[in-house]
Amino acid sequence: MKAKDLMTGAPATCSTQTNLAAAAELMLSADCGLLPVLEEGKLVGVVTDRDLYIALATRNQRAAELCVGDVVQRPAYTCSPEDDIEAVLATMRQHRVRRVPVEGFGGTVLGVISVDDLAMAAGPAQLVADRAVIDTLQAVRGEHHLAAKIASV
Repeated sequence: MKAKDLMTGAPATCSTQTNLAAAAELMLSADCGLLPVLEEGKLVGVVTDRDLYIALATRNQRAAELCVGDVVQRPAYTCSPEDDIEAVLATMRQHRVRRVPVEGFGGTVLGVISVDDLAMAAGPAQLVADRAVIDTLQAVRGEHHLAAKIASV
C-alpha cells in the first residue's frame, strides 16, 4: 500500500502571512490539526493546532496579531505519494510527528497522511500492520511525554 492510497487529498493550507485566528478557523472548518504552509505554492513548513495553542498560551498577543510565520515548523517532514506505508511510518517515528504532508513534484502538496489514517487501515483487513502503528504512536507520544516530564521538574 502507498501513501496516496490512504492520504486525505486536497488539504486546507495557509501561508506564512496567515494570522493564527484565520489558521484556527481553517483547521476548524476543514476538521484537521495540521496545515501545510505554502509560499508561492510550495511547501515551506507545517503548523499544527498544538503550535497555535502553545503560541497563544505563551505570548501576550491576540491570535489576529500573530502570523503562522511566527510559529511554523521548518522543515516539514514529508513523504511522496508513491512511498510505501512502512516508509511513512518510519518518517513519523524518526521525527516524532503525527501527520505528514504528501509532497508532489516541485514542492506541491497533494495531501496529508496522519497516524489516525494509518490506524484506521490497521486491524482485521491488515492493510497496515497493527504493530507498526502502535510502535509509531509510542514513538510520537514518547517525545511529548518526556518533554512534559522535563518541564515539570
